[in-house]
Amino acid sequence: MESASETIRRIFGSKSGSLGSEMAEVTSRYEALNKVRFPKPRATRYIAVANQKGGVGKTTTTVNLAASLALAKQQVLVIDMDPQGNASTALGVKHNTGEPSVYDVLEARKSINEVKKTSATFPTMDVVPSSIDLSGAELEVADLSNRNDLLKESLEKFAKTSKKHYDYVIIDCPPSLGLLVINSMCAVNEVLIPIQAEYYALEGLGQLIQTIGLVQEHYNPALLVSTMLVTMFDKRTLLSKEVYDQVRAHYPDIVLKTTIPRSVKISEAPSFGKTVIEYDARGSGAVSYREAALEIARRSPQVLKTLEERKQRSN
Repeated sequence: MESASETIRRIFGSKSGSLGSEMAEVTSRYEALNKVRFPKPRATRYIAVANQKGGVGKTTTTVNLAASLALAKQQVLVIDMDPQGNASTALGVKHNTGEPSVYDVLEARKSINEVKKTSATFPTMDVVPSSIDLSGAELEVADLSNRNDLLKESLEKFAKTSKKHYDYVIIDCPPSLGLLVINSMCAVNEVLIPIQAEYYALEGLGQLIQTIGLVQEHYNPALLVSTMLVTMFDKRTLLSKEVYDQVRAHYPDIVLKTTIPRSVKISEAPSFGKTVIEYDARGSGAVSYREAALEIARRSPQVLKTLEERKQRSN
């Protein structure tokens, strides 16, 4: 019996660069992913997805990597730290003003356990939603002595009391370099940076790395930039390849081999309250995010080893 990819090639043709060839390639990758077992990390990985530049696919990356990991039976907790609440929308979680959210956690009115909600689609994913109420939090907590550690303290308390062990805690940061981002970076030990495959993205990257360096110096010395993911990659253009090659040349050990293509389906999915993993499971966007998640999972032993070494040096 012929496979789905072979059927596509037979119907649409197999000439390199043809529609049939591209469809067959994506189908073949999809089928391969369904046969792969994602390794679980030996300890929880705490990851902030950050980039102060908007429009680079930060929230899209957060929700689709989380969904990919949850689909692979990993236990995932997503924390939406962006007042816009786009991650909450994409994950189908209510986040209207007044709803229990991460804002209540930062203000110490509620615990993470009280505000988290389990995804209706992915039973191994829990979500701590955000709301527009969070936009006032930076001013409200600015005078607190522990203002940079509010999320960290809540997360540590939750981890000690939670009956569930999470393989990944992923925080979606707002597109800024303010107190909410610092809180996120103090609560994790890894940063994942999505980088749009455009020239201006390279200029903003230097500023972000500098900010992370300041957080490392003053608040969280064990913080590690563990992953960079090139998004909105257009294989038809030379620019996309040049941006990828430049980032890879500067950060060879942390840039994922997987790139995320430009895709209408990726952009459409949130308007239906879905990730692209649900909305267009067999499409190139979903397959690419699942491949990126697999690459991240397979890097866990080396990342955790590096984190232990950094922690020992900082003590």
